[in-house]
Amino acid sequence: MVRYADDIVVLCKSREEATKAKELVKNWMEENGLKLHPEKTRMVNMDEPGEYIDFLGYRFRRTNKGRLARLVRPKSLKRLRGKLKELTKRTNGNSMEAIIKRINRVTKGWFNYFKQANAAEHLKIDEWLRGRLRTILKRRDHREGRAGGRDHPRWPNRYFEQLGYFSLKTARDLLKTNLRHGVTC
Repeated sequence: MVRYADDIVVLCKSREEATKAKELVKNWMEENGLKLHPEKTRMVNMDEPGEYIDFLGYRFRRTNKGRLARLVRPKSLKRLRGKLKELTKRTNGNSMEAIIKRINRVTKGWFNYFKQANAAEHLKIDEWLRGRLRTILKRRDHREGRAGGRDHPRWPNRYFEQLGYFSLKTARDLLKTNLRHGVTC
């Protein structure tokens, strides 16, 4: 059993064992005036394709190679994007340095919690976020629409890094390198 506050994952070797464990947990909870959440309580076979467990903001599922992937739960990604959208509106009148400083506060905190997630998750967020920053710059050049292919060379990733942008992918790569060399963060 893995537990954090009121979230519990019970790991079992067979469906029969899982059914018994679910009944034990249900009985214990009822004796203590609590109920299992009907939408969150489910039994899954993690060896089945497409099955997953959501726990503490992460989504765990098996890859095609049988390894356990740590992904960010879609609801957690949606919440992050909502916060970042507020900070990166096209009509944002703040300097790019100020915008980046504000988004860094959000992304650094988010990274500290989700640093164990699959590296591709970090890359996708970086790409999306830099696209939003390019769109702000494009608007300031009095050009319409979202930033596209021609805007990337105009404002490359390096441009944002020079302004202090905290890259999730770079942070993830650095963390992985440090762990490989025995350096703890």
